[in-house]
Amino acid sequence: MDALYTAVATATHGRDGRAVSNDGKLDLDLALPVELGGNGQGTNPEQLFAAGYSACFASALGLVGRAAKVDVSEAAVTAEVGIGKQGEGFALKVTLRVELPDTVDEATGRKLVEQAHQVCPYSNATRNNIPVELVVE
Repeated sequence: MDALYTAVATATHGRDGRAVSNDGKLDLDLALPVELGGNGQGTNPEQLFAAGYSACFASALGLVGRAAKVDVSEAAVTAEVGIGKQGEGFALKVTLRVELPDTVDEATGRKLVEQAHQVCPYSNATRNNIPVELVVE
């Protein structure tokens, strides 16, 4: 694959540090969530992953919607990224909740969400690596 764009960010001090993109547009404090024993005074990698995945999936949904001539421009995608123990380490799981406009019938909506899941780069990266549940609302 030839990259069309490459994002670059650097994190220091792990989950209790700072993340900065090379262009300075992203610059934020990181902190462990309270649920994992932290103070929760910053964002965390799971939130960043959820934001990226939901935005990317919404774009993929728009792409397949336009191809099918179905207006999904008012759709909302919420990504829930869970982290938990797995063996000696940790693992992730994702639920993507897709809220479609009332003008899209259930069967068409489900088909478009499944198609988006095939073209979204985040979905392709996670496929067969972590569980991803698709919920159409």
